[in-house]
Amino acid sequence: MLGLLLPLLGFALLDSLNVLNLGVTSAVVYDSRLSRRSALPGGLSFITGVFAATSTFGVLTVLGLTFLTDRVDLEVTPTLRYWGQLVLGVVLIAVASLSGSARPTPPLWALNLTRRNPWLFAIVGLVIGFGQSATSVPYLTSLTMLSAHQASPWPLIVLAYCAVALVPSLVVLGLSTRRTMRARRAQRTIVRATTRYGPTTVRVLFLAVGVVLVAGALVNYRALW
Repeated sequence: MLGLLLPLLGFALLDSLNVLNLGVTSAVVYDSRLSRRSALPGGLSFITGVFAATSTFGVLTVLGLTFLTDRVDLEVTPTLRYWGQLVLGVVLIAVASLSGSARPTPPLWALNLTRRNPWLFAIVGLVIGFGQSATSVPYLTSLTMLSAHQASPWPLIVLAYCAVALVPSLVVLGLSTRRTMRARRAQRTIVRATTRYGPTTVRVLFLAVGVVLVAGALVNYRALW
């Protein structure tokens, strides 16, 4: 079980570097300060929406993969395993090669929505959460790993994964309730560090893991045929 949980924790920490979630939460906090109102309703509504979307997607994906595994008699041969390793490595290298200079910004319609009714911001969280779940390589990899361990309490692990991925947003939102300069500096430091170094860190890790996977498959090239 430990051999499963440690990689999942690493993937969850990678997902926690999501600059869009942090950017939306920060925008809610700053907009609330300008309007002299609490950021908790809008921030918690958004985070709850993201959590509901990612956890629902995760549970349904694991159930779907388990259903397919039970219905399809598929033998994982060395050839299939190394080809899968090679394809995954190439995908990770391709993802790491994409330009990370563009920084996602919160959509204007989302900010207008939360100004009118902060609790409706859960809709924004749901839309963003489902979109991220379907495109997040670490999350999809984690769900695939969980589907292969049917004896594990995987629904709880999925919920814990989604919660860990939202820790930075929760910390920024929690710091917004403090009026001290120290809390505001800490909040700005978290946002700037994640925005500046988060995408680069993820790309470097993707590149490193992808190279290792491709190298491992090529070393065993005889098993590919």
